[in-house]
Amino acid sequence: MIQDTQSKVEEIIEVDIWGGIKDFLNLGLKYGEGENTINITIGLLLLLTVAFLLTGVVLKWFRTLITRRMASDDQLKFVSVFKFIRYVVYMVVILLTMSAAGIDITLLLTASAALFVGLGLALQELFQDVIGGIFIIIDKSLHVGDIIEVDNKVGKVFEIKLRTTRAITRDDKVIIIPNHKFISDIIYNYTQNHKTTREQIKIGIAYGSNVVLATKILEDIAAGQKGLLKSPKPFVIFEDFGDSALLFSLNFYTADSFNVPKIKSEMRYKLDAEFRKSNISIPFPQRDIHIIQQKPFQHSNATNTEAN
Repeated sequence: MIQDTQSKVEEIIEVDIWGGIKDFLNLGLKYGEGENTINITIGLLLLLTVAFLLTGVVLKWFRTLITRRMASDDQLKFVSVFKFIRYVVYMVVILLTMSAAGIDITLLLTASAALFVGLGLALQELFQDVIGGIFIIIDKSLHVGDIIEVDNKVGKVFEIKLRTTRAITRDDKVIIIPNHKFISDIIYNYTQNHKTTREQIKIGIAYGSNVVLATKILEDIAAGQKGLLKSPKPFVIFEDFGDSALLFSLNFYTADSFNVPKIKSEMRYKLDAEFRKSNISIPFPQRDIHIIQQKPFQHSNATNTEAN
């Protein structure tokens, strides 16, 4: 009795309830006959909708997983990337749904492949820029406020986007740098590890000058100059005996690398004034010319004698 009741319940569930659900899901539109039949059913549309929803949820979770430790500004930069990925996934889901509905997508895939190859070649550098921007954000190789040197131009970074990085130069001009340069070229980052840099002023003094006094003048000017760090302490190096001068360099540390040209200019004014007071001259390039006096050219006239 119990077995009969159980079998009847299973039959009702399988035939009536599940069968009714199947019939409902199979409702839809049908076009064509034979192998060219296209079936667009409620079940297929529901499957497409669920696939879209799951794709959005999974990509949102994945984006949160990747960007959870990033700053809010960096997180916003990844929104457009994941939007692009989501649209690509949507396109794949639509193609699979069309194939399940009986639509021949071979021609469409062929045309899409050719289109994507053309777009890939045309937008190759754009993709490199975006990939470079992603690497910059993830590995923190560049920050807003860093002072960099690109193509012999020094600038302070004020904005990092996925495709480009923007910096302002020392003459208040904005330089826009494609991000692929940061993964393919050599870029100098003055403030990658810390905000201080070592700078130097090179100067030559005339042979015979008091080098001890010149060294003291250089050290005193560095000690009294604004914008220089007291620690590490500035120091002077006697670099070489040059062709026309004794070569020195004044080395100092600063936390304001961006304004170093102005600091150096102020120090050069002071150096020139102090050297003049101390009778230490900064020589012009000199060359010694040695003239070798040779014997005058002896010219003799040849006389032809005729034989008689």
